[in-house]
Amino acid sequence: MAEPEMDGTAWTAVVSSSVRDKAALNGSPAIANNDREDGVLLRVRTLLPEFTGALQRVAEQVLTDPAAASRATIVELAERSGTSPATITRFCRAVGFDGYADLRLGIAAETGRARSAGWHIDIGREIQPNDPLERVLGQIMAADTRAMHDTASLLDLAEVERAAVAIAAAPRVNIFGASGSALVGEEMQFSLHRIGIPVWAWTDVHNGLASAALSRPGDVALGISHSGETGETIELLAEANSRGATTIALTSFPRSPLAELADIVLLTATQATTFRPDALSARHPQLVVLDLLYVAVAQRTHERSHAAFQRTAQAVHGHKAAQDS
Repeated sequence: MAEPEMDGTAWTAVVSSSVRDKAALNGSPAIANNDREDGVLLRVRTLLPEFTGALQRVAEQVLTDPAAASRATIVELAERSGTSPATITRFCRAVGFDGYADLRLGIAAETGRARSAGWHIDIGREIQPNDPLERVLGQIMAADTRAMHDTASLLDLAEVERAAVAIAAAPRVNIFGASGSALVGEEMQFSLHRIGIPVWAWTDVHNGLASAALSRPGDVALGISHSGETGETIELLAEANSRGATTIALTSFPRSPLAELADIVLLTATQATTFRPDALSARHPQLVVLDLLYVAVAQRTHERSHAAFQRTAQAVHGHKAAQDS
């Protein structure tokens, strides 16, 4: 099938640079050949929003059925994706491989590990309305398990450390998020509040802007957005940043406007399923990263946190006892 050449050598260079940028952001060297084989599909998913045209079709085909892609010849994968062998070769270079053989080996190794770990390789399969709940549960568990592992691979622990140190010392912490991200932010606010951190979670833009405008150097602002493109969250974080606050972004896209604005970037990965698109699937990985950040803060404020736990537990103990009686 004929295809436009708009995704040629120049585009491959741009995407390859993007891979290197993401690797540098995570504190690791640029990906080369078979390094980090266990992240092949993660790399493809992360780069997918930046692909266009034929390269995007190849990426979608690989993600839809990675096991089949690992067995297909270059001609077969080109036919299935409606592209050409030349495009498959460009795609391989774009995701960090010298050629198609290396890509196939990387995908085969990853899908083989998934089988041995008990994950379903067909996690990209659509959940049908008449699927039994047992299959639905398996699909959701497989998708969330993969997302957790991918998030662990993406996450830069040095950035988590920086964020924990900043929050532990902050006179004030503001958390910004909209919709589902707001719910995640409120969970973080609850956890930090229990250990004595002065923290507020804002979902109303006007109130959030007022609080961000009162930020000072030493304060921390945490913006949560899966896409990194939520306008309100970007505006709130930008306002806090302009006042000298340390800004943290929790997002799945390291080159998004929110990430580029932040001083510290914490990355998550997602694995969408039917009825749970990326934005909804991001919730559990976001909670895992924030739980890690919360524990890191508690470690660095151990005495204060322990005392706060005791006082808050004692304060609500009477209500718990009344409910149990």
